[in-house]
This record gives sequence, C-alpha cells and structure tokens, in this order.
Amino acid sequence: MTKLNILTRGIIKENPVFMLLLGLCPVLAVTTQAENAIGMGLATTFVLLGSNIVISILRKIIPNRVRIPCYIVLIASFTVLAKMIIEAYAYPIYQSLGIFLPLIAANCIIFARAEIFANKNGSINSILDALGFGAGFTLALLAIASIREIFGNGSWFGVEIPWLTNNSAMIFTLAPGGFIVLACLLAVVNKISKDNERRKNIDCKTCPNACICGRT
Repeated sequence: MTKLNILTRGIIKENPVFMLLLGLCPVLAVTTQAENAIGMGLATTFVLLGSNIVISILRKIIPNRVRIPCYIVLIASFTVLAKMIIEAYAYPIYQSLGIFLPLIAANCIIFARAEIFANKNGSINSILDALGFGAGFTLALLAIASIREIFGNGSWFGVEIPWLTNNSAMIFTLAPGGFIVLACLLAVVNKISKDNERRKNIDCKTCPNACICGRT
C-alpha cells in the first residue's frame, strides 16, 4: 500500500462515519453547528495523531498482554491535553462540546486505528493513517453539521442566511434531525460507492449491448 493510499483511504474508501459507521455518538450529538463539528474533528484528530505516533514507536516495547491498558492510558492522556488546550484557547467551543470532549478517550475510531494499524506499522505510516482518518471524520462531521445548521438555524458558522433565517426547520437541530441527515448522507454515499463499483466490474461479457457492439 502506497503512502498516498494510506493517507486517503480514511477520507474516502474507509471513512469512519459514512463507510465504517464508527463514532456515531459525537456525530449525532455535536453536529448542530458547523463550528462545533470542526472543534470536535480537530480534537479527535489531535488525539488520534498523538496516540498513533506513540504507539507506533513503542509497539515493540509494550508487552502484548498489557497493550490495551497502555492504549487507554495514552489515549486518555492526549484527550486530557486536547481538552485543556480547547478550554484555554477556544472556551465557547469547549462549553458547546461539553461531556463529548472528554469522551474522545472512549472513541472507537482511535482504539481501532491503534490496534489495527499503529500497533503494526512505523511512525510515518501511522501519522498518515491518523491524518487521513482524522480528516475523514472531520469532513463527515462538517457535512452533517452544515446541513443541520443551515436548515435548522438558517445560518452557517454563525453567519445568517437570508430567507432561511426566518424559515428554518427546528427539527434539524433536534435528535431526529441528526438521524435524518445522517441517513440521507449514508444513502447518497452508498449509492455513489455502488455505482463506482459497478462501473469497475463492467466488461464486454457483462454489458447488455455486447451482442450488437461488434467487439465480441
């Protein structure tokens, strides 16, 4: 696998939200505003990057019997550090994210990348893996939050949008709205991925016009 594939697979082919359906708790909870989505995405990427680097460096030192407790300690440490940084420099976002910020320590995306990838690969590849999955998670959060904020609040990143401001649908800011938006985006992503896969598998033998094409 090339380094480009390692970097991009978490964004597209193995997007943690739209393809793997991981970390859905913060996805539904903090995506009422695009600003919150960016904050959660960057915080998760920071923890993912830090834990991947340290685990990849210490993978040959950490005994196999205690690797999970070691992962928990490392991930929790980076989560506390991210929480302190956001509290110090972005306090409004810290207040908006609430309990879901420290819960990054229990995010299954981070544990999955630690166990599946960082524990078996070097630092450079682990960095690329963390950046790719972090970017994929952040973009997914931003896509969901943008739709919910635009149609639910009539604004985007706090900037009011004409007409929508006075004609917003509050359901998008509530839990049902989060499920609706997520379901619609999952349907779109599944449709696109299946169409792409179908195009790859088309050849003369499977083409319905093969008998009149003249190439057979």
